[in-house]
This record gives sequence, structure tokens and C-alpha cells, in this order.
Amino acid sequence: MTSATPLPRWLGVSLLLLIAASFASNHVAARLAFDHGANVATAVAVRSMGAALFVLALLAHAGVSLRMSATTLRRAIGIGLLVAIQSLCLYSAVARIPVALALLAFNTFPLMLGLISWAAGGERPSRRAFVAMPIALVGLALALDVAGFARPPAGAAAVPASMGVGVAFALSGAAAFASALYLTTRWLASTDGRLRTLVLMLVVTAVAIASGALGGRFEWPADGIGWAALAGLTVLYSSAITALFVLLPRLGAVNNAAVMNFEPIAALFLGWVILDQQVAAIQIAGALVVIGAIVMLTTGRR
Repeated sequence: MTSATPLPRWLGVSLLLLIAASFASNHVAARLAFDHGANVATAVAVRSMGAALFVLALLAHAGVSLRMSATTLRRAIGIGLLVAIQSLCLYSAVARIPVALALLAFNTFPLMLGLISWAAGGERPSRRAFVAMPIALVGLALALDVAGFARPPAGAAAVPASMGVGVAFALSGAAAFASALYLTTRWLASTDGRLRTLVLMLVVTAVAIASGALGGRFEWPADGIGWAALAGLTVLYSSAITALFVLLPRLGAVNNAAVMNFEPIAALFLGWVILDQQVAAIQIAGALVVIGAIVMLTTGRR
């Protein structure tokens, strides 16, 4: 099976929204795992290996050959390195700045994807996409109440220097992810999406293990809740990342990637329900702006 046949727009966008919600659920599960003893290196290594085993089982069940040309394999490994960089940069940002601010900075990747594609002579973002993407970012800024998160506490002298470093990490992760999405549609569109994902996840696993080994830290959950959360984030991430890389070449990444801006909105409400994090009126307004931008993006001519 290849990924070249286009999907109906309504179906593709609906699946992207489901994938975004799955990624958001994965972040909530990861937070629970971290709160109960696990660390970043452990979570990334386990979830990536779990995703690789999940996809390998799908390939074995379907009887799909694992053979890949040397050129395609090299390209897949290169994209896998970009995905690994994205993961490390995003978590490095989360370690330095509030999660909401890190997510907002990272969600500039649809804009970067459009610019990368346009500069490389590939798929040009539609006029509607160019308008909808910034609107979605404005909605994100409201929904995540970035001003409130970024404002230093009363009596603090100024925003710490780590804030700028954290934002730089998040933007670097966004650039790496945008590049990975673009190269996937350009280089690997005719390769089975499950086989693509297998190679990517093996590369991310190797990088995560190397990173943990060099740092000398692999910390496991301390109780049953932590282990359940670690298992949950592995299942959610495995299904979401597999679906994402199978779907994008069949839909067109440039004009639809902004739909993934629904992820932090879903995380905002899941955090409210599961983690008992309060949601302010301005955040609800921002969520409505993001949803409106997604509707604007997906109701125009293809």
C-alpha cells in the first residue's frame, strides 16, 4: 500500500483533528508519568520504541516487505534525525519555560512549513492558509494566556535569561518538525506510511537512548499511576505518529498543517478535566478563535 491517493478534504481534516487530540492526550499522560517519577529520556525512548514495535506488528500482519532502497533508507534516516531533534528541542524548551509558551512557539511550524515549501519550489500555501495560520496563532496566544504565563511573579526583577533560551529551543524544534513534514511529502510519498514510520521511530529511539546514556539518567515511574501513564502515552503517541505520517502525503501538509494547532487547545481542556487545571474566559475565547481559523482553513476551495 502506498500513500499517494488523495483523501477527501473533510475526512483528512477530521483525521488530523483526531490525531491532534491524541497528541494532546499523550502530553497529559506524559505529565502524569513525570509527576510520578519518570524522566524525559525514559519517556521518549519508551514511547518511540513502543511506536516502532506497534508499526512492526502492523507490517507483519499485513505481510508488507521491510525492504527499502538504499536511497530511500538514507532519506528516511535523515527525516528521523529531524524528528529526534524536534523531540529533544521541544522537551528542552519545556524544561526551561512554561509549557504553554513552549507550545505556542512550537506551533509556528505550519508557517515555517509553508515558507520552506515555497522557498524550495514545492507546494505553495493557499491565500486562505496564509490568512488562517496567523489567526490560529493569535487564538493560541489567547487560549494559552501567554501574557499571564510569561509575566514574572510580583517582586521579580525581570524575565530570566532561560526564557529566551527556551523559546529558541521551541522555535528550533518547530523548524526541525516543519522540515521533516516537508521532506516526508517530497521524498517518501510513495513509500508505505507504516514503513516510513518504523524507520523514523527506530532513529528517534536510538537518539533518545544515546542522549539518556550520555546524560547518565534513565528514571522509571515510582508507582502504578506512573507506569499506567507511561503505557498510556506510548499507546497514544504510537497511534498518533503512525497516523500522522501515513496521512500527510495523502492530504498535503502545507495547506492543512495548521489544523494541528488544535493540539494545545485539546491539551488545555484535557488538563482542565484530568489535571484540574483551571480555564479562564480569555482562554475559552482563544480556543474559539483557533476553531474558527480551522473552519476557515478547511471550508475554502482546495
